[in-house]
Amino acid sequence: MRQEKIKHCSCPLGKAMSALGSKWKPIIVLVIKDRTLRFGEIAARISVISRKVLTDQLREMEEDHLVIRQEFKELPPRVQYHLTEKGIALLPILNLLEEWEREFEKTDKRSEVQV
Repeated sequence: MRQEKIKHCSCPLGKAMSALGSKWKPIIVLVIKDRTLRFGEIAARISVISRKVLTDQLREMEEDHLVIRQEFKELPPRVQYHLTEKGIALLPILNLLEEWEREFEKTDKRSEVQV
């Protein structure tokens, strides 16, 4: 659950952290990427997240205009998610974070050996 104080922050970084301030949201963005995925597909690709947490995170991401939830009135019910333009704009930023971690992961391993 997000903190309401951060959600109403006037600072752009505060608003960004409110939108992405959980460990799951960036992972969900990277899983969906430029595809349309059903809830079960997202859950299967992030097997360590509970369905309740995934549901809560997707709802918050929908409120923050990062994902679009498309519901089909059929039996069995079908729901699909895809990133909005705002969500897609996060992909290069998250890819940079991955590169940053890879770069310093090598450095961190070298410094551990030297200790």
